[in-house]
Amino acid sequence: MTTPHEILHPKTWKATPGYSNGMAATGRLVVTGGIVGWNAQQDFETDDFAGQVEQSLKNIVAVLAEAGARPEHLIRLTWYVTSKADYLGSLKELGRIYKAVIGRHYPAMALVQVVALVEDRAKVEIEATAVIPA
Repeated sequence: MTTPHEILHPKTWKATPGYSNGMAATGRLVVTGGIVGWNAQQDFETDDFAGQVEQSLKNIVAVLAEAGARPEHLIRLTWYVTSKADYLGSLKELGRIYKAVIGRHYPAMALVQVVALVEDRAKVEIEATAVIPA
């Protein structure tokens, strides 16, 4: 399979664990809105941070599939979390979840702590950008 993207990482920079600093890609652009960790009926099944991340990632994969995209087509993820402490305290579990849902593909990522999200029970909201190769 041809890689659908190019990782942009200056040779003199230290390696990044679990994300890329930049990506370049050509093809059909697919973007999502902010995806939270509820199920298809918009019900939260857990208030656990890692559980909501897992469901959010699964929801992103489902939306991508509607466009014929796969996780390896992701070029950017922006995470909005209500607690940096919850994120940092769950890193090991999040790594396991991420690899199980997305695989060993690490797009450009940003994480922002916010005061609250629109959905009161949401602890994380993730926006995704993917490019399906031409």
